[in-house]
Amino acid sequence: MKKIVYTIGMLLFFVGSVNAGGPWPQAKGIGFFKVSEWWIVFDKHFTDTGLTDPNITTGIFNTFVYGEYGITNRLTGIVSAPLFSRNYMNNLVSETTQEVLVKGDAVNSIGDVDLGIKYGLTKPGSKIPVSASLILGLPTGKAVAGELNNLQTGDGEFNQMLQLDAGMGFSLGKHVSSYASVYTAYNNRTKDFSDEFRFGAEYGLGLFKQRLWLTARLNVVESLRNGSKREEVTSTSIFANNTEYTSIGFEASFYVTRKIGISAGMAGASRGELIAAAPSYSIGVFYDMSK
Repeated sequence: MKKIVYTIGMLLFFVGSVNAGGPWPQAKGIGFFKVSEWWIVFDKHFTDTGLTDPNITTGIFNTFVYGEYGITNRLTGIVSAPLFSRNYMNNLVSETTQEVLVKGDAVNSIGDVDLGIKYGLTKPGSKIPVSASLILGLPTGKAVAGELNNLQTGDGEFNQMLQLDAGMGFSLGKHVSSYASVYTAYNNRTKDFSDEFRFGAEYGLGLFKQRLWLTARLNVVESLRNGSKREEVTSTSIFANNTEYTSIGFEASFYVTRKIGISAGMAGASRGELIAAAPSYSIGVFYDMSK
């Protein structure tokens, strides 16, 4: 029997504004901050062959605090912290007798925190800005929890990711602002997890004098399959080894005031291995000091 583990933690997405993320460092003393709720509920998953299988209805809810702050005009500090993470599974009930075969369970804790820095390789104001980032994934969540040890809010390993971003902003006529960016990254994972190669793209449109931003994202993760960690048989693990996927996401961000806004978005895997086969959703409130 093939051993199945699936993950949803890598489908996280944050902000639909050109002022956060991508190759644009924050200016010195300027920041972007966001509080958001992200969740996914699923009853099927992609197996290690890319097919889908059913599973016990499982969900995870993460309350995130995300921030970028300009240390200098070319160096930005970054934090992404799931301060509250809830992972749960429903009862497994027999379709014949309606007997509860496996009792449901849940765990609440902090998730894995990411800390990073972004450095602008090109000068501020460059037509095609390029930046390099180092993101450290701290194992602050619970890697083993629940009565059956099959609930998690983190993967228990310390990872280091190097990323390169490039992009450009431009106008589409007099009233529509736009930007496009691409990235590539290498994620080194410890504790016998396989390393990962990542790449993706983002495109955004700014409407109504940039009060409304519509953003589309593509994220791809490919495993190098160079780890030796065994896959464990579990029905609710959320951080797997050798996970691969192609994720497509959309987000709308609206500035209610000049600096404060709200956002809503969704993302999902169009192709995956060892990953939940369901869309994720996000809503948030942000504060943009650059405006």
